[in-house]
Amino acid sequence: MADGSAWSSTEARRRLGIYLAVALGAVGFYTILYRWTLATFEGISVGWIEAMHVVVETFTTTGYGEDAGLWNAPPTFLLSMAMQFTGVALIFTTLPLFVVPLVERALERDPPTESSLTDHVIVTPLTAHGEILINELRSKDIPHLVIEPDRERARELRNDYEIVHGDPESVADLRAANADEAVALVADSDDRTNASVILTAEQLDADVRLVSLVEEPEVADYHRYAGADDVVSPRQLLGESLARKAASPINPESEEAVLIGDDFEVAEVLIHPDSELEGRTIADGEIGRRTGADIIGIWSRGEFVTPPSPATVLDERTTLLVTGHEDQVARLRELARSEARRHRRGRVVVAGYGEVGSTAADALADAGVPHVVLDSEEKPGVDIVGDVTDYEALERAGVADAESVLIALDDDTTAIFATLVVERLAPGAEIIVRANDAASVKKIYRAGAEYVLALSTVSGRMLASNLTDEEVIAPQSQIEIVRVDAPRLVGTSLAEADVRARTGSTVLAVERDDELRTDVGPDFRIRSGDTLVVAGTDEAVNAFNERYG
Repeated sequence: MADGSAWSSTEARRRLGIYLAVALGAVGFYTILYRWTLATFEGISVGWIEAMHVVVETFTTTGYGEDAGLWNAPPTFLLSMAMQFTGVALIFTTLPLFVVPLVERALERDPPTESSLTDHVIVTPLTAHGEILINELRSKDIPHLVIEPDRERARELRNDYEIVHGDPESVADLRAANADEAVALVADSDDRTNASVILTAEQLDADVRLVSLVEEPEVADYHRYAGADDVVSPRQLLGESLARKAASPINPESEEAVLIGDDFEVAEVLIHPDSELEGRTIADGEIGRRTGADIIGIWSRGEFVTPPSPATVLDERTTLLVTGHEDQVARLRELARSEARRHRRGRVVVAGYGEVGSTAADALADAGVPHVVLDSEEKPGVDIVGDVTDYEALERAGVADAESVLIALDDDTTAIFATLVVERLAPGAEIIVRANDAASVKKIYRAGAEYVLALSTVSGRMLASNLTDEEVIAPQSQIEIVRVDAPRLVGTSLAEADVRARTGSTVLAVERDDELRTDVGPDFRIRSGDTLVVAGTDEAVNAFNERYG
């Protein structure tokens, strides 16, 4: 296990070595200089030990002994002042480098190594996926625990999470975390470590549901063989979803919608440049009258607004979240599509050929959408080899003439920079970006992307759907859409509950007696046994669960 102690780290030992070398070097230098100064300016000869004694006394500010009465020449006094300044500097250097860390370490409490929780969900270790899952668990009052193998990180997390410091590959540490009394364990490290954790948990001989996240879909069978009850592979789902978004300007049939009932769907509709709606307000566009679809909210540069103001101006960075029957949503898509591109067949540039990028490229090929793959490594499936942030490499890939550019990189900082470069090189192309962390989404939008979806969001939703009674519909969308029970809403009308104002989420439909009711106006009253279809940001849906679940 990693030890966060400053004294046990390589960096601390390196600092200590440098400090001791400097301090001993300074003592030696001033000892030689002091003997020479007394001999030259005072005419006094002193031994090496006596000279070093005076230097050490001066450095430590403890006095100067009887030698101070022998000084008369100005150079001797100047040397004394120089030694004093050097000694004080060394002392003040000692405090932040060694004394303060030691005091802080003495005052720090070690993270707990055991837990008495029962019927809890264990997540190990804590990643961006796990943070989203834990937010979902908190909203539904499900106890949870993080097993963190790194001691220093466990200390950092202990104020925000139920935490245990331990090795999830150790049976003893899993038992100390009361894993045999847990309802589920989520392994969220790399593929090999996750397999080992699952095998270790199997040794507890307990009825614990084991869930494993995998980066490479081809290893999923090995995890099931190890004992995983569920294997979650979000990268493949994310790649397919991003491919459909990137292909939509070229192949409208690729656009997806979330089917709620037999003929009622929720869709994300991107406003294309030069479309009939681009540059107009929602009121001027008369979307409801012309299409019959209802606008629930809008995404604009990473911000979700519900309900949107009729005066909101729609531009090429706006995504509408709408509901309606299939023909109504189709009419709205037609209005949002670029007139100039409606009859063109361009191509998509896929930048990055990891698991997400390769899945997206395969999905584009299956849909018959022309595409070019750019990656920094030469391998099968890659058409252009080059840095995806390099202007010349992007030009060779034909980004300037592309309808869409799908950026599927493993590093968010690189993805942000690549978005900036593509936006400058091809301002007319739609930029679709895969993010890793949800915290990066807004920055990528500001860099120029039209559509961004975070891997951590997709992963967290898939895990939540596996571990709670909440059914997540289409986790690969910007908005979370769920089927949930809301016992605290029973007997209340939607107008009385004022769900949207209080939580930021929207009730789209209600399932009652095996029938989907989409006519859920303000006077619609919730009954016992109703299942609600709710849409909103992850935070808004969590707020709904906390208030009404």
